[in-house]
Amino acid sequence: MIGTALDADTELTTDLIQPFQLELSNVRGRAVRLGRALDDVLGLHDYPPQVEQIVAETMIATVLLASLLKYDGVFTLQAKGEGAVSLLVVDVTTAGDVRAYARFDADRLPPPEAKPEFQSLFGEGYLAFTVDQGENTEGYQGIVALTGPTLTDCLAHYFEQSEQLLTAAKLAARHYPDGWRAGAVLIQHLPEEDEGRVPKSPADNEEDWRRATIFMNTVAEVELLDRTLHLNSLLYRLFHEEQARVFPPSAIQRGCRCSVERVERVLQSIPREELQDLKIDGVVVVTCEFCSTLYRFDDAALDRLYGTDRS
Repeated sequence: MIGTALDADTELTTDLIQPFQLELSNVRGRAVRLGRALDDVLGLHDYPPQVEQIVAETMIATVLLASLLKYDGVFTLQAKGEGAVSLLVVDVTTAGDVRAYARFDADRLPPPEAKPEFQSLFGEGYLAFTVDQGENTEGYQGIVALTGPTLTDCLAHYFEQSEQLLTAAKLAARHYPDGWRAGAVLIQHLPEEDEGRVPKSPADNEEDWRRATIFMNTVAEVELLDRTLHLNSLLYRLFHEEQARVFPPSAIQRGCRCSVERVERVLQSIPREELQDLKIDGVVVVTCEFCSTLYRFDDAALDRLYGTDRS
């Protein structure tokens, strides 16, 4: 599980992941809602509304997908295309730190009132899913073409192509006068080897899955985004006939992994003479694209970095 563990009866209604299982249907799931974490990330950038919308959607999707995995490191969802938005990267660590960055051509963006959908902003492209657990560990990467107008459609295509387990999800994100909100619910059929499975025939499992997806699809956007509605209450509304059992939730917050040490390692990989073109008023300035933090290196700092300290 990703994120900081919380008590099962926590009153927190946003910025958390709520795992659950449908005891009668051999189905597990996740409910996620983001609020302040979205505001904290998007507040670091000056994105147009169309770009903010897809960043918010991709953030909730990334947290949702990461919550299904057992890993110790970083899960990244990257969308890349040839459209007005050429790159969008969101990653989340096992500690629950999420960050995001989008690259776009403002001159090619459609007007906000056009309410462009995910694929129309990216054009031809792909989604890439990666898990990085550090050095000396085997990573994971999955790539799927952007298929369908919405991010939910693209994720459905990914599940069809890449997952061995039946998976379905619904998500929503919207900006309100008091800030951003996003919510999502995902269900997935339990794997055959799962200890929590109830022995059933293939026909019964198929019927159970059909019923669970029907219940999930009744969720309204307002329910996903209502911060006064506890996620446990939402799950009861949707799945009480399936005996939904919840597990301890975990928290999500904005967090960036950039640091002076990381930037210095990058600079050291570049010949010093090539840094001359990067100087602004005699100082090399490096900006983290995720959190907009500025790192400044004057000649004295570069001398120390390259081992040519003249002091």
